[in-house]
Amino acid sequence: MARPSFEIGPIRVRPGQVKSVSLPITRLVTGADVDLPVRVVHGREDGPTVWVDAAIHGDEAVGVEVVRQVLADLDPKTMRGTLIAVPIVNVLGFMTGDRYLPDRRDLNRSFPGSARGSLASRIAHLMMTEVVAKCEVGIDLHTGSDRRTNLPQIRADLEDPRTRELAEAFAAPVMLHARIRDGSLRAAAREAGATVLLYEAGEAWRMDGWAIEAGVRGVRRVLAALGMTDPLDEEPPTPSQASFKSSWVRARGTGMLHLEVALGEHVSEGQRLGGLFDSFGKRVRLVHAERSGVVIGRTEAPVVNSGDAVVHVAEV
Repeated sequence: MARPSFEIGPIRVRPGQVKSVSLPITRLVTGADVDLPVRVVHGREDGPTVWVDAAIHGDEAVGVEVVRQVLADLDPKTMRGTLIAVPIVNVLGFMTGDRYLPDRRDLNRSFPGSARGSLASRIAHLMMTEVVAKCEVGIDLHTGSDRRTNLPQIRADLEDPRTRELAEAFAAPVMLHARIRDGSLRAAAREAGATVLLYEAGEAWRMDGWAIEAGVRGVRRVLAALGMTDPLDEEPPTPSQASFKSSWVRARGTGMLHLEVALGEHVSEGQRLGGLFDSFGKRVRLVHAERSGVVIGRTEAPVVNSGDAVVHVAEV
């Protein structure tokens, strides 16, 4: 018996086909339409339905390129199941490189949304009803914010066996047990019954090649683990380091920051991570690790104020 067509918005995608659809969001003052861009890869054979999305925050470009490369490698005639790809969720923010929407709302605090709410709420509702509701697994792609850069990492509920299995399949350098944030896509999708992985890597509004490569390989590994594609032709990846506790080291003074540790570096409690200097080069304060672990994030800001987060360390 032939697999049924996949319905999304006004279109139907037959088995073995790829189709793009633009789901209406709003209209600009110029009269131009703003749509949510979606591509559906509907495999010939049965399998899971999975979504992958990026740019919920409009200044996060890495995930958009991850989606592009993953789609370029998929053949609907041999793929099992269905992939729904949404490369840019926050279309209005992405066009201007802005993290938020024009009304300053954070889209990732607006889920599950409402058809009659704010612009953010309406986009969230559209994403939930047309994409998430049709899927059993989702991969949400992000980068660091506010001049921060992140080591490739999966953030997920590692106490859930199914979620942990897929996080291990992704094989990012670190997988972090992360609490659910109210209003996030991950929270709303989990409430709807989906298994969700959140990928963090790189810096906002940068095309960090190393973050893109780790993301593409990770997504491909998850699709293979779900039986949608054949396993990757690669050496077995290094297993993820699991972390259930992390924290940011904060500056204890104000000055020019010189960090001495790189992403992925293992540090020991009390180890010097860098220093703060005044404009003449006089050292104001040192920055020390407050726990042992691996550096999974760091600020790229040249000047920090007392209390600013500078290095993110995860116990592993």
